[in-house]
Amino acid sequence: MELNHINLVVKDVDKAVELFSTHMGFELITNRNSKMAVMENNKKFALVIWGQVMNNEEKIPDYPENFHIGFYQEDENAVHHIYHKIKDEPHLRVESVPKKMRNTFGFYFYFENLMIEISVNPFIILENQ
Repeated sequence: MELNHINLVVKDVDKAVELFSTHMGFELITNRNSKMAVMENNKKFALVIWGQVMNNEEKIPDYPENFHIGFYQEDENAVHHIYHKIKDEPHLRVESVPKKMRNTFGFYFYFENLMIEISVNPFIILENQ
């Protein structure tokens, strides 16, 4: 069994679509009046961007502490490349420069209250040890 989709709740659907299409390699399948969008990644994974307005809420949604999504990269250069592309984006909050963390190398940033990790794939690192 494989995980094939996830539903992320955000306040600003259009900014989330911009983030995931511009920096994370997702392609937009549909955007329903900026209230909900569906994106795909290599035809293997669907990302549903659910606008908080669909929950009859206007505030930025909260996520549990330490909840995050992650994007593995091939090497440290790829991590640095993404960092430099997003570090000055006005709607993102970057926590730190890329650095050694746990058994990998990467950094975290936030879109609204959603924590996102960019790091070197730790399984590749373990294979090379």
